[in-house]
Amino acid sequence: MPSALDTPQEAAALAESLLPPLGNRWLHTQAVAARAREVSAAVPESERDLLVSAAWLHDLGYAPELHDTGFHPIDGARHLVRLGAPDRLVRLVAHHSGAVYEAEQRGLSAELAAYEREDSPLLDALIYADMTTGPAGQSFVFERRIDEILVRYEVGSVVHTAISKARPYLAGAIQRTQDRLTRAADQSANGL
Repeated sequence: MPSALDTPQEAAALAESLLPPLGNRWLHTQAVAARAREVSAAVPESERDLLVSAAWLHDLGYAPELHDTGFHPIDGARHLVRLGAPDRLVRLVAHHSGAVYEAEQRGLSAELAAYEREDSPLLDALIYADMTTGPAGQSFVFERRIDEILVRYEVGSVVHTAISKARPYLAGAIQRTQDRLTRAADQSANGL
């Protein structure tokens, strides 16, 4: 078992040790990691491996053996702390895809607050990778992904309420990432 999780390869190995029995969750995770690699130009070069590592590990807390609070961002972050993972990686997993909104619905805001949220291109790109990948690894545009979640979870449920409240925040992260990708492509085309 990797101890420091300093590379995407180590993160992938950890994910592969826990998530394949979860079927579609494993397919989703693999596709989110691939999407993170695709959009890595949206973050500084020095942070690209961290982005891909976070993508591999963002849903780690769904593994039944890691179940503690029942809220996968916190359960995954707690496991990563136990493994000695880098602090930023832990915080990205804890705060991926608007976790603060669902933590509030679940009464777990204090537990999530133990992990400082960074508002950064890195978190935005992780949200982009997750929120443009369907539950079985399909490639979705953001609006279709949100609609899929809202259909999958019943009105009034914790997830439906949280994702509805998070939608503007998530849309902002998607737009900022798309803007960064456009700027990176323009710079590349201009030889900068």
